[in-house]
Amino acid sequence: MHVMIFGCGYSGKAIATSFSESGIRVSGTTRSEEKAEELRQAGIETFIFDGETLSEELRAAMASATHLVQSIAPRDTDPLLTLLGDDGRALLPNIKWIGYLSTVGVYGDHKGAWITEEAPCVPVSGRSKERLDAEEGWLALGRARSVPAAILRLSGIYGPGRNAFVNLDRGSARRIIKKDQVFNRIRVEDIGASTRFLSENGLGGIYNITDDQPGPPQDVIVEAARLMGVEPPPEQPFEAAEMTPMARSFYGENKRVSNAKLKTAGFRFSFPNYPMSLAQLWQDGRWKRY
Repeated sequence: MHVMIFGCGYSGKAIATSFSESGIRVSGTTRSEEKAEELRQAGIETFIFDGETLSEELRAAMASATHLVQSIAPRDTDPLLTLLGDDGRALLPNIKWIGYLSTVGVYGDHKGAWITEEAPCVPVSGRSKERLDAEEGWLALGRARSVPAAILRLSGIYGPGRNAFVNLDRGSARRIIKKDQVFNRIRVEDIGASTRFLSENGLGGIYNITDDQPGPPQDVIVEAARLMGVEPPPEQPFEAAEMTPMARSFYGENKRVSNAKLKTAGFRFSFPNYPMSLAQLWQDGRWKRY
């Protein structure tokens, strides 16, 4: 078994760790030599990939890959799909499973309603539309190769080094209030574990990768502040808050995303809700760094 991860960033590294803990060969790509060295120090065989050119060394590694994970966001189109062509047989001759990291943003706005993988996708942002196009491309490639292709639709990612504690510590946490607004979340380690679960069971199709408890974003800040023993930042009404266009766009989508399909398949979350997850992060002392 050889797992190849394109885009070994925050989520990609967690996926690599989940596999490598069992002695499985894991390769990954990154854009910079500095980041590559960090990944190598973590025991990940690493290659530079700029999104356009495959080095001979990377091609050689791809030739032996049995499991592929694509984590790189599309830039108009998916860069890896473009390089692979119709079925990728020349570059991935031994592939047995494909995983593509997408986003629950492809669903668009559902006015706070609970939704499953069967819900219609009406993406609002251009980046979510690109993700939806990439999903269709990876599913088509899986069909062309007769291998399972799993689409992992991720909710808001957090974990060690990227969480409300860090924001409170930096003074950058904000308690923005928009009536009835909720978001879903997922702990990064559960992304790694769910990817491994789907691959080991040869499962394809679309899966929501999200915890059990969607909730208002300000509640997460308040809970983290309580655990830290500090005062939460003051409330700010959404309408008056200064925000980047991208940050504001997230508040244009309101939904509660169900993870029932993944749990019915047999997966069990280590961090099923943000209160217990934040408590674990704080007690463990790993909230500052991954």
